[in-house]
Amino acid sequence: MPVQPPLKTRERLSEVRYEIRGELARRARELEAQGRTLIKLNIGNPGAFGFRAPDHLQRAIADHIHDTDPYTHQQGLPAAREAIAAAYAARGAPDASPERVFIGNGVSELIDLSLRALLDPGDEVLLPSPDYPLWSAATILNDGRPVYYRCEAADGFLPDPDAMEALVSSRTRAIVLINPNNPTGACYPRALLERIVAIARRHDLLLMTDEIYDGILYDGATFEPLAPLAGDVPCLSFGGLSKVHRACGWRVGWALLSGDEARVAGLHHAMDLLGALRLCANVPGQFAIEAALRGTDTISALCAPGGRLYEARRAVVESCAASAHLSLVAPAGALYAFPGVTGAAVVGFDDHAFALELLETEDVLVVPGSSFNVPYRHHFRVTLLPEPDALREVFARIERVLDRRAAQAAAATGGTRARADAAVA
Repeated sequence: MPVQPPLKTRERLSEVRYEIRGELARRARELEAQGRTLIKLNIGNPGAFGFRAPDHLQRAIADHIHDTDPYTHQQGLPAAREAIAAAYAARGAPDASPERVFIGNGVSELIDLSLRALLDPGDEVLLPSPDYPLWSAATILNDGRPVYYRCEAADGFLPDPDAMEALVSSRTRAIVLINPNNPTGACYPRALLERIVAIARRHDLLLMTDEIYDGILYDGATFEPLAPLAGDVPCLSFGGLSKVHRACGWRVGWALLSGDEARVAGLHHAMDLLGALRLCANVPGQFAIEAALRGTDTISALCAPGGRLYEARRAVVESCAASAHLSLVAPAGALYAFPGVTGAAVVGFDDHAFALELLETEDVLVVPGSSFNVPYRHHFRVTLLPEPDALREVFARIERVLDRRAAQAAAATGGTRARADAAVA
């Protein structure tokens, strides 16, 4: 019997990168199966580090579990959408009505759904570099083309609006913002956001703002929601329960579509249609939304001095400051840090090779910086979720690997210099 060829898969998948759960994570599972104990800093998953969703959210689900068997409306439970609309209206978002709210199985599903509703083949989306790679993947898999605007460490990982606008073409459909940012922790100031809104207004673009970390802020940093600044400019604002409320596994996200009714009506219809095709989002988790948005603030104490997230961030900032090989723009928000390698250790440095060596020799899993769609290879991302002492230990292990790499680079440079001197002699 002839050998059958393997099934063909979609070609565009070859363009998709998601190292957060990719090759290195698979190798980590192999090492764990061998009995190794790893410190895994690749995913911002609060429950994996001992955090729990607040009790009042858990009770809200338990109290309504008998109501969760049927499908609900494709846009979500009415009471949950009312709570979301009220929260955005309180921030000053225009047109924040329940009819403009979509609830999904996490923000990830809604990002994919909204880009599918928006893009024709070849359409372009302006994305930050570094980005959260789901945004690039969803653009590509919906037949769009990512166009990256640079967010440089020298600028605090904030974009240059003039450089952004220079990237706009006749095929550009949207500008994506991640604020507070994953992976860098940058928080966008109001004046910068106003300039980006002006770009969208001039070029008739949709604003898409990923605000899933909106309540996770440090050292007096402020979060500026985009919808109030956008006004009548079409804007999709994404949020959810996974980070601020530490409920990743519940898969509860939402999007608010704001802006001029006539301009957003078509997108609203398209998103409603796509939402209906998948019937509805997870119902039990939706009963926690009202409790989350109208209940007790449980995140601010974690982000204040003495709080666990604040002290974890302090451990990372101080470890990088003490390092002979690392630089860091201190994260102002979110759950990550994005250190860069400098000095002798950066000679010949490859972030993937470094991450693999760190995993194999020091039992620490990080994400290579190039996974976030940047053109350089000397950064890596860690999550701030472990205990502070665990993070100090992680950076001690990172320092050992970088010490070795710096010594190897120095030896190679010294050998090259010696050969050159000998040739001259």
